[in-house]
Amino acid sequence: MTRGDKRIKVVLAKPGLDGHDQGVKVVARAMMDAGFEVIYTGLRQTPEQVARIALDEDADVIALSSLAGAHLPFCRKLKPLLESGGLTDKVWMIGGNIPRQDHDELRALGFKGIFSTGAKLDDIVNYIREQAA
Repeated sequence: MTRGDKRIKVVLAKPGLDGHDQGVKVVARAMMDAGFEVIYTGLRQTPEQVARIALDEDADVIALSSLAGAHLPFCRKLKPLLESGGLTDKVWMIGGNIPRQDHDELRALGFKGIFSTGAKLDDIVNYIREQAA
């Protein structure tokens, strides 16, 4: 899938001490199959690493996969780093074990795309197409 004349580029990261990576690999494959360029950062990324990679890669989408429950503190630290890097016009999204009671705060932080465990791959791909195209 393209954005103008280039493919939509997604940086997909696993925050903090979250060591669960099977689901994120399935999501990454679905994104690649949809035609997106995917940069998977691997496990145990810091907010600083995610922001730097997103900036260096000129990402259209910054996506997090979190199953360890530390998504709110991570996103609170990541938001100012993304802002200072001039990445406020990018799509920020998060998926994984995200309780409904955290959705409002995540949206207020700028993570508009929220996909809880069990979300359909097509829904994730279509969200990216709609938001980043």
